[in-house]
Amino acid sequence: MRAVLTAYGRALASQFSGRMLMLSILPFVLSVALWGALLYAGLQPLIDYVQALFAGHDGFRASGGLLAMFGLGMLKTMVVPLVAMLLLLPLMILTSLLFMGVAAMPAIGRHVGARQFATLEMKQGGSLLGSLGLSLGTVLLFMLLWLLTLPLYLFPPLALATQVVLWGWLTARVMSYDALAAHASADERRALLLAHRWPLLAIGMVSGAAGALPGVVWIGGALMSVLLFPLLAMLSLWLYLVIFIFTGLWFQYYCLQALRELRARAIESALPDGGCVAH
Repeated sequence: MRAVLTAYGRALASQFSGRMLMLSILPFVLSVALWGALLYAGLQPLIDYVQALFAGHDGFRASGGLLAMFGLGMLKTMVVPLVAMLLLLPLMILTSLLFMGVAAMPAIGRHVGARQFATLEMKQGGSLLGSLGLSLGTVLLFMLLWLLTLPLYLFPPLALATQVVLWGWLTARVMSYDALAAHASADERRALLLAHRWPLLAIGMVSGAAGALPGVVWIGGALMSVLLFPLLAMLSLWLYLVIFIFTGLWFQYYCLQALRELRARAIESALPDGGCVAH
C-alpha cells in the first residue's frame, strides 16, 4: 500500500506540470475532430434506431413502468437519448484510450523514466502494435460487458459500483502494459503483472471511480439540453483524457519502481552467500 501511495503522490505532482497538461491537447483535438464528425453524421440515426427498437418491442411501456416504480416517471421522454448516450459512452472510452496510447503514453514513459529512473535499463519488451492489440481486445470486451450491465442503471448505486469495477479492470490491464513496455522485458512484465495484480487493480479501481465523472457529464448532456450537449460532450472528452494522463503517470511510477525492486532482488539472489557482499 505504501508503494501505491508513493506512486500516487508522484503522479499528482507530475500531473500539473506544463508538459503533462500539454499532453492532453493532441488527443483532445483528435477526439473532438473524430467525435464531432461521428455525432454530426450518426447521432440522429442512432436515436432513430433506438426509437424504432423501443417502439417495435414495447420498450416505452416497459421502461415507463420501471421508471414510475422508482419515482422517475418524468424521465420517460428521455429514455431514448439516454440509451443512445450509454451506447456511445464505451466508444468514447475506446477512442480516448487509443489516442492516449499513441500520443501520450510514450511521452509519459520518457518523462517519468528520465526524472526518476534514469539508470533503469530499457529492455523494450513491449511495442506500439502490442499496446494497440491489447487495448483493442480489452476495450471490445469492456464494451460487451458494458452493454450487458446497462439494465443496472435502473439501480444507480449498483451501476456506479459496476462501472468502477469495469474501469479498474480496463485501466489495470491496458496501462500496466504501456507503463512497462519500454523498460521491462516480456518475462519481467509477466512476472510483475502477476506479483502486483492486486495493487495494480486497486490503482485501476480508484481511477475507475474518477472515470465515472466524465460519464455523468456525458449523460447529463442528454438530460439538460440539446444545445448544451456538444459543449458537455467536449468537456467529458477532456476529462477522460486528463484522468487517463494521471492514471498513466500513476501506473508508470508504480510499475517502474516495482521493476527496479525486481531487478535489485535478482542481483541480490545471484550474489554468493545469499546476497552478502564481502568488504
